[in-house]
Amino acid sequence: AKVLAGGQSLLPFMKLRLAFPTALVDIGRIAELSYVREDGDVLAIGALTTHDELHRNEVVSEHAPLLAHAAGEIGDPQVRHLGTIGGSVAHGDPASDLPSALLALEAECVVRGAGGERRVPASEFFTGTFETALGPQELLTEIRVPRHTGTGWSYVKFHPRAQDWAIVGVAAVVERSNGGIGKARVALTNMGPTPMRATAVEQALESGADPAAAADAATEGTNPVTDPFGTAEYRMELAKILTRRALEEALAR
Repeated sequence: AKVLAGGQSLLPFMKLRLAFPTALVDIGRIAELSYVREDGDVLAIGALTTHDELHRNEVVSEHAPLLAHAAGEIGDPQVRHLGTIGGSVAHGDPASDLPSALLALEAECVVRGAGGERRVPASEFFTGTFETALGPQELLTEIRVPRHTGTGWSYVKFHPRAQDWAIVGVAAVVERSNGGIGKARVALTNMGPTPMRATAVEQALESGADPAAAADAATEGTNPVTDPFGTAEYRMELAKILTRRALEEALAR
């Protein structure tokens, strides 16, 4: 069986004959899984919260603006009104926008199943292309995002048309300390089998490198694919350019 929420990831997969579920379990009408709540220093976001709700929510825009912006970059209005954050994250597509944003925000995924509830850091949730840490009897129920008020942030991506998947995307969060960079988190979209942190870029920034110099390290540890939209070499050069742009924008906020 496959769980069906907004269907914006699963149904195209089925049309391409890449998924063959024998049964679909529609959870789209479980209103209790659609919410945004403040929980101390964390935003708790229900898995059935749509991309459009994320994009327009005032609390998310104030305390996790990177996530609100990235949600507004997904697909077109029809996709954003039906697609959910839980469906996007559980699908595990390395070209998806929200997973890399959640990596940069150091979010946490709440998973529930017959054995109870557990929390999985976003850095451990994505295990391969379209593969996650979800067990066969588990459901992603909530995303927990630390507040990031006052930090610089950016999400930039390159795609042929506005509604297309990112050829490459970069999410950046920068915290300032004593006039410099105290901590930086950079995550890459579509540069490997999973969304990934650009740790070499983060370390370069924290060591005092400027955005252009730090961005040169964006491809360390990456393994981009070659497909009709671009070669692996093209993606590697593009990642450096977009990382520099994301860092410059984050530092300017």
